Amino acid sequence: MAFPLEASSITHGIQLAVAPVFLLTAVSGMIAAVAGRLARIIDRARLVEDRARGSTDAAWLARSQRELQQLRVRGMLANGCIALLTSCGFLIGVTIIVLFLGEAGGIQISRWAVGSFLLGVVCFLAALLCFLAETVLATRLLDFRVHPPGEVRPLEARSARV
Repeated sequence: MAFPLEASSITHGIQLAVAPVFLLTAVSGMIAAVAGRLARIIDRARLVEDRARGSTDAAWLARSQRELQQLRVRGMLANGCIALLTSCGFLIGVTIIVLFLGEAGGIQISRWAVGSFLLGVVCFLAALLCFLAETVLATRLLDFRVHPPGEVRPLEARSARV
C-alpha cells in the first residue's frame, strides 16, 4: 500500500503532530523533577539506614524505622509517578505517529489518535496526583522549628500515640 505523499498533506500532518509535542516537553520536565526527588529520597534513606546501623539507642532506631517507612512510601509514589509519565510519553508519541500517518498516508485511524491522546492525558493527570501526594507527605515531615535536646518533637509525639 503506497502513501500519497503530497507536500500539503505532509505539512498539515506535521502541524497536527506538533501540538502533542508540547505535552511531551512537559512530561520530560516532570520526569526530570520527579527523578531528582527520587534521588534525594534514596540518598536520605541510605543516610538514615547508615545512622541506624551505628546506633544502639532504641528511640533513635524507632524514629529511623518510621522515617524509613515514610521514605519507602514516598519512593513508591515517585516511582509510580515516573511510570505514569513514561506511559504518558509513550501514548503521546503514538498519537503523534498516528496523526502523521493518518494525514500523510490518508489512513482513517483518527479514533486511535483520540484514544491514545486521551489515555496519555489520563496518565499525566494520575502522575500529577502521585506527585502531589508525594510532596504533601514530604512536607508533613517538616516541623520548621529548632528543638532543644531532649524535647519531644510533634512528629515524634504523634508517632508515639499511633
